Amino acid sequence: MNPIIYVAIFLISAVVFLFVGYILRKKVAESKIKNAETEAQRILDEARSKLDNAKKEAENAKKEELVKAKEEIIKRKSDLDDEIKERRSEIQKQENRLVQKEENLDNKISNLEKRNLELDKREKSLEDQQAEIQKLKDSELDNLERIARLSQEEAKKELLARLDETLIAEKAERIKKHEEEIKEKADDEARNIITYAIQKCAADQTSESTVSIVEIPSDEMKGRIIGREGRNIKSLETLTGVDFIIDDTPGAIVISGFDAVRREVAKIALEKLIDDGRIHPAKIEEMVEAAKEEVAKTVKEAGERAAMEAGVMNINPELINILGRLKYRTSYGQNVLKHSIEVSNLARVMAEELGLDAKLARRAGLFHDIGKALDHDMEGTHVSIGVNLLKKFNENPRVLNAVEAHHGDVEPQTPEACLIIAADAISASRPGARRETLEAYIKRLENLETIANSFDGVDKSFAIQAGREIRIIVKPEKVSDDKLTIMARDIAKKIEDEMDYPGQIKVNLIREKRVVDYAK
Repeated sequence: MNPIIYVAIFLISAVVFLFVGYILRKKVAESKIKNAETEAQRILDEARSKLDNAKKEAENAKKEELVKAKEEIIKRKSDLDDEIKERRSEIQKQENRLVQKEENLDNKISNLEKRNLELDKREKSLEDQQAEIQKLKDSELDNLERIARLSQEEAKKELLARLDETLIAEKAERIKKHEEEIKEKADDEARNIITYAIQKCAADQTSESTVSIVEIPSDEMKGRIIGREGRNIKSLETLTGVDFIIDDTPGAIVISGFDAVRREVAKIALEKLIDDGRIHPAKIEEMVEAAKEEVAKTVKEAGERAAMEAGVMNINPELINILGRLKYRTSYGQNVLKHSIEVSNLARVMAEELGLDAKLARRAGLFHDIGKALDHDMEGTHVSIGVNLLKKFNENPRVLNAVEAHHGDVEPQTPEACLIIAADAISASRPGARRETLEAYIKRLENLETIANSFDGVDKSFAIQAGREIRIIVKPEKVSDDKLTIMARDIAKKIEDEMDYPGQIKVNLIREKRVVDYAK
């Protein structure tokens, strides 16, 4: 066959196939479009159906909610109505109660008015009864006064006296309690400090007298000392101001005088005359002047040594000389300069233990008795003389107060002043420190017993232990046990105010009641 035919057949077949394929594809496409439209319509229908259902459900839900809301409103309205009814009921009840209370108040007011009227009547009746009672009371008081033989004022005094006794008992108990508490706390501490101070200050002390003894080589020397018609002895006594006792005592001449400085001058002058051998008025005058210079030098050295021992600096030279004169001054046989040094050291130790001003304490202790160096030449007590002397040298006011207060002339203004009082008592009262004359001793005991006997209710009193204790026997019918404490305190206070004494005095009250009867 011709290839062209084949080509033509091929082309025609191709065209037919293409057309048939086109037709088939078109039908397939139309079928798909139709199916799609159908599916779309179905979907739309379903959507409309669902929308309608949803609308219906929404309408139904809305209706249900509306129904529920209406039901809730109805229910709440019903509850509110019930609550309103309940509150109205309560209000009604309250109103009823208020009305009832008002009625009760009215009744009470009415009753009160009635009671007031009754009370007025009773008050009037009571006034009448009180007047009648007062009349009876006055009548009874008159009868009681007549029976008891006591007036109303006397009975009142007796009642007050009994009340005073009760108060005295309570007061005594309180005083005793407080004293015990204070003593328990203070005694131990004070005892420790004072013991420590005494241990730190171990001073040797011997009693001194008012006489000096000068040994002579032979009794022949006595005549030479007396001189022709006693002119030598008269010259000695005139120049020295002391007494020379030349008696039958072999080998000694006694020099007597209260001024220890003059006595020392006389002793040195006599010793020099005895050594020289030439004894006549001119030589006596020369030796007395030499002795005075020697004593003045000794006094100055003693003052400087005392200041050094006490550790007191910056003292005026003139005050040093006056302080040194205490070397030749005694008090109850105790050397005053050694006593002053001892008081200074005791006060310093106690001040250091208590954390006080040790320099002030030692200075005041050294100067506390400086007035005794001049009390033979000036008027006044050694305290006033010492204070005026220290003022002259512009001494510290705190030192002046301690010096003035150490015997209670004024109140101590500093703790250091109190330490000077304690140190002075310790130094003066320790065993062997002092002695006193028999006359002064007896007078002190008599004064002590006189003070005790001056109190009402004292039967007898006895001063014992060298005047360091007073034992007082009281009348039991006048002095009760409770009053003993107050009485002991009053006696101790009066002793402190009226007497001067070293250390302390124990006041011991004794009350004893004995009842004796006999069987017949």
